[in-house]
Formats: sequence, structure tokens, C-alpha cells
Amino acid sequence: MNFKVTKVSSGVVKPAEPTPNPTLRLAWVDRYPTHRGLVESMHMYHAATNPAKVIRDALAKALVFFYPLAGHIVEPIPGEPAIECSAKGVYFVEAKANCSLEDAKYLERPLLIPKEELVPCPGSKEWEVEPHNTAIMMQVTTFACGGFVMGLRTNHAVADGMGAAQFIQAVGDMARGLAKPLVMPVWDREKFPDPKIKPNPLPELPILALDYAIIDFPIDYINKSKSQYMECTGKFCSTFDILTAKLWQCRTRALNLQPESTVKLSFFASVRHLLKLDKGYYGNSIFPVKLTAPSKKVLSSTLLEVVNFIQEAKKIMQLEFLDFAKEKIETDPFQMTFNYESVYVSDWSKIGFVDVDYGFEKPMLCSPLVNNDFIASVVILKAPPPLVGARLLASCVTKEHSMEFVSGMKIMD
Repeated sequence: MNFKVTKVSSGVVKPAEPTPNPTLRLAWVDRYPTHRGLVESMHMYHAATNPAKVIRDALAKALVFFYPLAGHIVEPIPGEPAIECSAKGVYFVEAKANCSLEDAKYLERPLLIPKEELVPCPGSKEWEVEPHNTAIMMQVTTFACGGFVMGLRTNHAVADGMGAAQFIQAVGDMARGLAKPLVMPVWDREKFPDPKIKPNPLPELPILALDYAIIDFPIDYINKSKSQYMECTGKFCSTFDILTAKLWQCRTRALNLQPESTVKLSFFASVRHLLKLDKGYYGNSIFPVKLTAPSKKVLSSTLLEVVNFIQEAKKIMQLEFLDFAKEKIETDPFQMTFNYESVYVSDWSKIGFVDVDYGFEKPMLCSPLVNNDFIASVVILKAPPPLVGARLLASCVTKEHSMEFVSGMKIMD
């Protein structure tokens, strides 16, 4: 079958009511160079009645409260991007697919429909704002079965994952007939530290030709591992801790490095609790957690010991963040190493996308649409029904090491 997505309509959704028009300064972390780009994701739902209209109307209402997202990024001072609350609106596309979600294998990887057909990609005549200056774009693609996919592109400079999910939850609130979002947004970007540290230039990215794998972990394995950790240490650990520890060990083993070779693991952690930010804060509020160890140390340790390494790194991050906030460090803490010995992990399982309800029940699947051969990375998701547990989207090893990596990850004794 030749799968085809046809654009039914496209245009701009503006706030349903007049909104303020200030130019708002972004936080230091928002202005970080790597955050000036669009994060693409798909959000899949069962059959619904006229979802594009429902979401379009709800979007207009939500933008009254999240009016900065109806604006665009400007640089009144070079290197100091800000949001101009221009009420230009959000570029929105309604589309239809000539197949059912089942025909398209529920968009499991490899995608049978190119991701470019599932997210809004306006031409210059349709949308005058350059993509890297756009706050958010949306597309609703309805399938022959009645199910739909909401394709989302959000600018990381405006919101982190939790912030983007907060906005989409507000759209859901409006779609269900609420008068205002359950969580009211606050800007408050001045509450994030604004040190005089200058970000380092972006490094050159290697071409790694990474293989792609999907690995599901049943809830029984996750709970058993957590219980073992509690029995051994008397401490709680998260699903993220367990799966990231296993990932680091299995990947290190698959790479077959020299014992003294350095391997690195990095991820971003929320610092909302450290800053005591309002629940409605939707800007970036993250700080890197970095682990470095000789290959032999990662491999000679038990899984639970590697979990300990991760938990200790989280504690160190809190101290490093406080030093960053007090301007006690002079180097860029967000500087990363992009080589094959380094792996980066993102946790999408709890940021809030899976809770978005437009009145059609919650989504079957929420997943980033990332294809890159530059950064060895893994994304942790909530497993899609009927599975219960977690799913890893892994793009972190080359074909040469893929079989060893995947086979190791699937050992769940």
C-alpha cells in the first residue's frame, strides 16, 4: 500500500482574546545555543470526532493564557534572544492519511510514513517566521480508522519537556470545556540563575552511523530490580535509575573497549525543586548530570552498584547547580562531549505528555521523532498499551555493536 498524507488545511491559530504584547527576556538556560531548535514529537490517539477542529479551537483558548507561545523569538541584543509577544499565532495543519493506524503499524519504527509528513513543515509563503524563531507548531493527522496523531514541534528555547507538556495539557483542559488551565502558567524566567558564564561554542558533531532499536521492559522486571535495590541499600531508586544503569553496562560491554578507556553517561535533571519554582513555570529548568568512569569499573560493578553511581551523580549535580547559581564556577557546565564513548539519556515517561486528554481519552503513545547520526542517545518512554512497563528508543551503537547491545539489554533475569 502506498501510504499518503494529504494536507487538508493550514493556517495560523491566534489567541481567542486580546493578549499583552511585551518583549520577554528568556532565562540563561533558555538562551543556551543548543536549545534554539525545534523538538519534534508525535502523540497518537484512538478514534475521535473531528479532532482537528476540537484541538484548533482549544489551542486558541489556551494561547490566551500562554500568550508568549503565540509570539516569536527575536534578538534585540545579539546573543540575547527574547520572546516578542506579537500574537502572530501558532502555525496549524489539518491533514488526512489514506490508511489506518493499524496499516501503518501504529507508526512503530521504522516509520512507514516519513516523519516530515506527520509534523508541520511550512513553506516561507505559509509562515513568515523562521523555524528556529518559532515557539510552537502543530499538525493533526486523522487516519482512516478515525484515530489521529498530533504532530508537535516546540522550540526548546521557550520550554523544556515538562513545560511543553504543561502547555499541551492546557490545550486539553480547554478542549474538555474548562474555563482556564488546571495549572496556570507563570513566566518567572528571572528566577532561574543568570550567571555571567558564556556558553562555549558548539562542538563539531561526529558522524556515527547509529543503529536503531526498540526495547521493552515489563513492569515485573522493573519492580523486581527496585525491590532488590531497596533490600540491599534501604533506599528507593527510580525506573530511570534501573534502566539507565542497565543501558550503560550493556552499551559499555558491546563497545568492547580497553579496560582503562573512559566512558561517559549524561542526562538532564529538573532543578525546579531546588529553585522552588511555581508549578506553572514552563521554561527550561534543567541542569546536566555527568558520569565518567573507566570501562572496567562499569563492567565489573553489579547493576545495583551502577544505580548507586547514578544516584551519587544526581547529588553532586545539586551541589554543582548551587555553585552555578552563586557564580562560584567559571566554566560552562552545559558543555558536552560528543564522541562514541559518550551516551545521552532522556526520560519522556513522566514529563506529562501521556496525561493529555482532549476529551478523547489519553494517548496510546507519545514519542519524540528523532533521527540523528551525531549523538549516541536513548529515550525512555512509558510502554504503549497493552504493554505495562517502559520502552527504550535506542540510537546509541553502530551496526557493528548492535547485536551485542540489544541481546544484553534483553537479558532480564
